[in-house]
Amino acid sequence: MTILALNPLVSPDPGLFIWSTVAFLLLFFLLSKFAWKPIVKALDERERSIEDALAKAEMAKQEMAKLTSENEQLLKLARAERDEMLKEARILKDKIVGEAKDAAQLEGAKMLEKAQQEISSQKAAAVAEIKGKVAELSIQIAEKVLRQQMADKSKQEALVSDLLKDVKLN
Repeated sequence: MTILALNPLVSPDPGLFIWSTVAFLLLFFLLSKFAWKPIVKALDERERSIEDALAKAEMAKQEMAKLTSENEQLLKLARAERDEMLKEARILKDKIVGEAKDAAQLEGAKMLEKAQQEISSQKAAAVAEIKGKVAELSIQIAEKVLRQQMADKSKQEALVSDLLKDVKLN
């Protein structure tokens, strides 16, 4: 005999088999009608929400990459503008310093010219004063010499005759 015939627990009863199959089919029908659709729908919704979340995360990642790229470009632009402003400031500083040096040299040249003119005018005034003093002294000396020579009558007559000889009438 076989092992199935010996053990009554292992041998299937045809009624039990039919009722088990009916119960299984009924359970399968009820589950498919009422439970599987909501479960599948919930799983589909969950899958969609996960896919949406992943898509949003990917979009956020791309947006962050884009923003990072834009920030880097803005930083480069800001650095370039800063460098340009510093360059312009240096140029302006050099220009202002150069203009100040030129103005100082021009002012110095004007002051030097004015001082030279003042020296020239002072020199001319001093020369004129010296000439006046020399002329005055010369006149005083000539007056004294003439007084000494004119004191004697014979010398006066000799001087007049010499002067008349020098004068020629036309």
